[in-house]
Amino acid sequence: MQNPYQEPDRPGDLYRPPPFHPQQQPGGAGGRKSRKKMAAGVCALTALAVAAAATGVVLGVRENRARERAIPPASAADPTKPQVAGWKTVVNPEHGTAFDVPPQWEVLEPTVFSGYTDDKDPDKVLIGHTAPAFYKSKWCSIDADGDGQFSDVRLANTGTKGAAGAKTAEEIAEKEAPTWVYAAYTQPDKSVVKTDKPVAYTTKSGVRGSYVKARSKGAARTDHCAGDGQAVVFGFKNSRGDFVSWDFYGRTGVPGAVEDALIMRVLSTVRLAGTPKER
Repeated sequence: MQNPYQEPDRPGDLYRPPPFHPQQQPGGAGGRKSRKKMAAGVCALTALAVAAAATGVVLGVRENRARERAIPPASAADPTKPQVAGWKTVVNPEHGTAFDVPPQWEVLEPTVFSGYTDDKDPDKVLIGHTAPAFYKSKWCSIDADGDGQFSDVRLANTGTKGAAGAKTAEEIAEKEAPTWVYAAYTQPDKSVVKTDKPVAYTTKSGVRGSYVKARSKGAARTDHCAGDGQAVVFGFKNSRGDFVSWDFYGRTGVPGAVEDALIMRVLSTVRLAGTPKER
C-alpha cells in the first residue's frame, strides 16, 4: 500500500480485522457494503477481510501483543496512563505516540489502519491513520445498493499517522486537514472545503508542533448519512525525530457532533510513548 501521506487527496472504506491464530476458531468476521464500495479477501493464517464503507478504510493486522505492551516510557510519567481521569489511552507503538479519548469512544488495535480511498480509483488510498479510536461507530446506517445489507457510518474518528517526506509540522497539518475533509465528506468536490492557517501549539506533556482546522460547507447530501464535516490535524516530531501527526475528523451540523472544546481537549493529551517500533 502506498504511503497515505504521499497520496494526493482521497480514500474509501475498508476493514481488515486482525488474523485469528491456528488454535482459534475462525470467527464470522465479514465486510459490510458501504455507500462507496466494498471488497473482501481472505488469506490462510492472516484472515484478511476488506470491506468498503461510507466513511473510511480500516485495515487491521494483529502483531505480537507482548511486544506492543513493552513500550518504554518517554519520560518519568507513564504515557500509557490516561492524563484525564476516566478516559482511555490510545497508544501507537509504530510512531511512539499516545493520546486519550473519553470512555464512550471505541479504541481499536494499534495495527488497525483507518482511512479513505479515491471514489474514482478504489486502489488509491488518499489518506489514513493507525491505532484509531471511533466515536459512535454505528451512528448512521445505509443500504447503498438497496440489497438489504446495511453499512454503519461512524460519527467521528481519531488516530495518528506518519508523514514521510514532510519538512515542517505546519506542512503536515496544512496538507492533511483538508484532505481528511475531502476524503470523508466532499468527494469529488474540493471547492466546499475551507482551511484555516496553522497554529503553533504545545500539548500538556510538552510536545510542540502546529495544528490546522479544516471544514466543509455545502457537501452534497448523497444519502441520509452524508453531509458536512471537519478535521483537525496536529503535526509534530516523535522521539526519533520523525514527523508524525495526530488526526481527528467528524461530522458537523448533526445532533451529538463532537464539539470543538472536546476535540482540543483530546489534542492536549497527545504525547510521546517511547521509541517508535518498526512494523
